Amino acid sequence: MRKRTGTPVLFLSSGGADNPQFFFTEGSAMKQEINRHEILEKINPLIENTAMRFGYIPLEVDFSKENHRWFLRIYLYSSEKEVTLDDCENVTRSLSDFLDELIPVKYYLEVSSPGLERKFKSDKEFIIFKGRNVSIKLKTPLEGEEEKVFKGEILDFDENEGLKFFRFDDGEELQIPRSNIQSAKLYID
Repeated sequence: MRKRTGTPVLFLSSGGADNPQFFFTEGSAMKQEINRHEILEKINPLIENTAMRFGYIPLEVDFSKENHRWFLRIYLYSSEKEVTLDDCENVTRSLSDFLDELIPVKYYLEVSSPGLERKFKSDKEFIIFKGRNVSIKLKTPLEGEEEKVFKGEILDFDENEGLKFFRFDDGEELQIPRSNIQSAKLYID
């Protein structure tokens, strides 16, 4: 990993607050512009190909700054096998030199499994985790009901139709519009 010298300074460019630009300054000269979205676009294909070589898909890739440090977090998943520490280490070793060439700042690389009770961060996770147990929290109760939290199994998911869900409490099959799902997370008995 390379260490950049200087002080990071935030400038809002035409990208606005949603797309901040970071510059490293040394004295009064600007050294390096950091755009996390551009970096993610560059590194995602490399991460996807490397993960696939080991039989995994990158469920989530996050490049963010916390307490003045950059972190690249990669969460791996496979429906056929568990993510092991050795697998995370192999993916890390395969990626690190290439990532050092593409990421122009010092960063910390973390490769791990999504966790046993992962909170869903995208709709694709409803498809990836089809057949798995989840806990669903609704924005508003379903018609004729009071409860907003259910535990059950994902039967299917469609962007237009929403979530087809088997509720454990009463054995009922539900169709829940995506717009009514506040949150979802994996659930372990």
